[in-house]
Amino acid sequence: MQKTVADFISKYQLHSDEITRYIDLTSEVGELGKEIIRSTNYGKKDFAKSNHIADEIGDCIFSLLALCSALDIDAEEALSASLLKYETRFTQKGDIGS
Repeated sequence: MQKTVADFISKYQLHSDEITRYIDLTSEVGELGKEIIRSTNYGKKDFAKSNHIADEIGDCIFSLLALCSALDIDAEEALSASLLKYETRFTQKGDIGS
């Protein structure tokens, strides 16, 4: 997926620096949060998944992978390292919290 995002960025000349990529990611996560809170009518009803939420998650994934590329971090390697870290914590402490 990271290569697909990098190729898309290259194709459309959407290159940005690391700071811009980070700000974009936080913005997209905020938009996801807004869609989730709207889906509950600000806590007045149960959560209901919508296509808007799936779209916002896609935007978050795109932004995160673009940030990984800007930082020259292999997203799959970073995820594998995190899963190993969480597994170790769970085995030692019974939960994944730090």
